[in-house]
Amino acid sequence: MKPIIVQKYGGSSLANHEAINRVADAVSRKASEGYRLCVVVSAMGKTTDSLIEQATAINSTPPRRELDMLMTIGERASAALLAMALEKRGHKACSLTGSQAGIITSASHADAQILEVRPYRVQDALAQDKVVVLAGFQGVSTTKEITTLGRGGSDTTAVAMAAALSAEACEIYSDVDGVYTADPRVVSDAKKLSALSFQEMQELAVAGAKVLNAQAVQFAKDKNIALFARQTGNDNIGTQIRLNPPTVSGGVRGVAHLQTIYYLHARPQKLADANSFFQKLHSIGRPNFIDISREASCYACVTVLNPENIHASKSMLTEQLDAALRDDLGVISLVGQGILSSSDVLSKSLSLLADMNIDVHHVSSSSFRLSFVIPSNTVEEVVRKMHETFITRLA
Repeated sequence: MKPIIVQKYGGSSLANHEAINRVADAVSRKASEGYRLCVVVSAMGKTTDSLIEQATAINSTPPRRELDMLMTIGERASAALLAMALEKRGHKACSLTGSQAGIITSASHADAQILEVRPYRVQDALAQDKVVVLAGFQGVSTTKEITTLGRGGSDTTAVAMAAALSAEACEIYSDVDGVYTADPRVVSDAKKLSALSFQEMQELAVAGAKVLNAQAVQFAKDKNIALFARQTGNDNIGTQIRLNPPTVSGGVRGVAHLQTIYYLHARPQKLADANSFFQKLHSIGRPNFIDISREASCYACVTVLNPENIHASKSMLTEQLDAALRDDLGVISLVGQGILSSSDVLSKSLSLLADMNIDVHHVSSSSFRLSFVIPSNTVEEVVRKMHETFITRLA
């Protein structure tokens, strides 16, 4: 039996008809090497952004159910077009939506979680030696509603399908040839990382690195599926994300950033109010960071959210949650295993920020990440300085 490989191609790799034809050529070559292929696709180029603009032009706060119905159009178009291109090249191909492929999700619109994969139609098509082209980012809920998985959800679709099919590999293709120590568009001497642990990659993704989706990395970690981040049209190996790669405890592996975030500050008067606050918050979208501290017998809740999770929801945040909202701040994060195992990283970071006269609004940490909330207009300058201090000088 031919081994199965799951590939995922991002929107930049499918930006136009010429790009789709290039992807079809690459998939055709892989199929000719003796693999059965399930290819997960994102929407072409800026299609998703365009659909959101159309929705908000009609209704500034579109119903989430209808928004999900609209948003799935882009991936379905990519899947059908790529399947047509493969047929033209002599390969039997079959495009499927998330629901047709058996992607079963929670009932949460715009940010659903994959609960189960029932890949019967995919398995049948692969058994017939067809290339399955699967629309990513979408599924069907337990209540039979069309759902979407949030930005980057096509990565999660690919990993979940790889697990369900017991695939030999899961390859994530985009316009960059792997994961770098920082965004190469911001740091000119950023270095490509050959391997990362699941936890390091997940922290980088949450903190702003856009090569892989954090939920997909968590799924791969749970199922122990090795991921390969590669560049479309490039034969280089890229970056491998797997369990227990060679790493240096206590070192900074990467510097990630979110240029603009929503910074939410609320002060529920007691813990029961805080519980209600977080329930409402999660009904809008999952936060990136949450911290609760005790202040004068009150619980002060500071939350940082990715603006993509809460588009068209500013009024809901401020009115229903009774919270102050700022959108002139960003986040810079240092990521590495055991990053707080010594005091050097934290003390050097704080000294560096003080020397640069950067106003630090909030600091949060985990065993793999140290994050600073700072003014948005200083983020890129700080990224470059942090990278120079912790990575370039030690390379």
